[in-house]
Amino acid sequence: MIARLRSVWLNINASYWFFPALFSLIAFTLSFVTVYLDRNGAAEWLGEFSWLQPARPEGARTVLTVIAGSMIGTAATVFSITIAAVAYASGNYGPRLLTNFMEDRGNQVSLGVFIATFVYAVMVLRVVRGEDERASSAADAAATSLPGFTPQLSLLVATAMAIWAVAVLVYFLHHIPSSIRINTVLQGIGKRFVRDVKTRFPEEEGGREPGQQNAGEPVSALANGYIKIIDFDTLQDIAAGADGCIALKLRTGDFVHRGVPLVEVSGTELTDDLARDIRDCFVTGGMRTATQDLEHLIDELVEIALRALSPGINDPFTAITASHWLSAGMAELAQRNLDRGPEQDGYDWEHVQPLDDDFEHFLNRGFGAIRASAAGNPMAAVKFLDALYSVALSANSRHRRALLLREGLQLVDQAKAVLEGPSLDELNARFDNFAEAMEKLGT
Repeated sequence: MIARLRSVWLNINASYWFFPALFSLIAFTLSFVTVYLDRNGAAEWLGEFSWLQPARPEGARTVLTVIAGSMIGTAATVFSITIAAVAYASGNYGPRLLTNFMEDRGNQVSLGVFIATFVYAVMVLRVVRGEDERASSAADAAATSLPGFTPQLSLLVATAMAIWAVAVLVYFLHHIPSSIRINTVLQGIGKRFVRDVKTRFPEEEGGREPGQQNAGEPVSALANGYIKIIDFDTLQDIAAGADGCIALKLRTGDFVHRGVPLVEVSGTELTDDLARDIRDCFVTGGMRTATQDLEHLIDELVEIALRALSPGINDPFTAITASHWLSAGMAELAQRNLDRGPEQDGYDWEHVQPLDDDFEHFLNRGFGAIRASAAGNPMAAVKFLDALYSVALSANSRHRRALLLREGLQLVDQAKAVLEGPSLDELNARFDNFAEAMEKLGT
């Protein structure tokens, strides 16, 4: 159940309707509060300020109509600009990055502010009574000594909201072009990659790799889709309660269908109830998310790098920037103990055993995936070696530095098939320096 609730929240978090709906509800409620205060004389203190000239009904209607009309027009324009920016980013950087832009708080909040201002202005506009109109109730008639009814406090709040909306519009016009710049996109992915590595593997100055899993009786999936959430806390409780061990055979982000083993249970009898409880800890969907999926963030950086190095685009500088952020995350991985799964604060290997994703797995998923493309570009190939060396500086085990050296050697071997002349000579010279520096580190 917890996993499903988290999945629902993830879907809400990546939607454009949640903040507009929430802000509209707040504005709807606020309109009743301010109108109530106006009707009961609680806003008479506004008359103490000579610079706050009271508005007449026709003037109030005009102001509120202008605010409502301009806000709904601005909201439509903002939504159109947002969709155009998302389509541009998805087409240029890869469709898997669409969720990153859908989750952008700046876009969601901006749209919510404009819609909320529109709702508030419309709700206040409905109670404005002209000088030639009869009051709908005795309370309405007694609400003001002036002919008609003009909610002065509500009008002031609507004006303040409109001014705030203009400030949000200026922010939005700056935020949209800034958010789709490739360096900003890579920075966002890279920072989240580094942050998630620190959260998932908090033990520094270690070099432990995952242990060997226990063999057991499989529990197969009944649903189709990508694994979005795994409730590790509940799995821990289930395994501890049954005095057994649950070994995961898949990771978050893997695709499953009916019959694919999710886990293997050992040390206890596998009953139908136990299998059902275990399946409830897995939530599947139609797309991957980065919530518990480090590989998803790595794949996003790799996808941008591969697109940049493709013959049709040929942008090695973008690929180099992607490799820089990839090396930042890999450097964090290189110095941490990797023998635990996501969100396992009370980690107990005897009860829950995640898939054995060691440093070599992450290295192949990242640098190994872009190696062939980087080898064909002299500039990217040289920076590739530099990135490997920067990761090696953080590695605290001889085994992991040896893997990095092997990755550099494979790059040079790959480059020999596509490069020649001075470009290849320069790369060989750079590799010699790389290998010598790695030897000094201890490989």
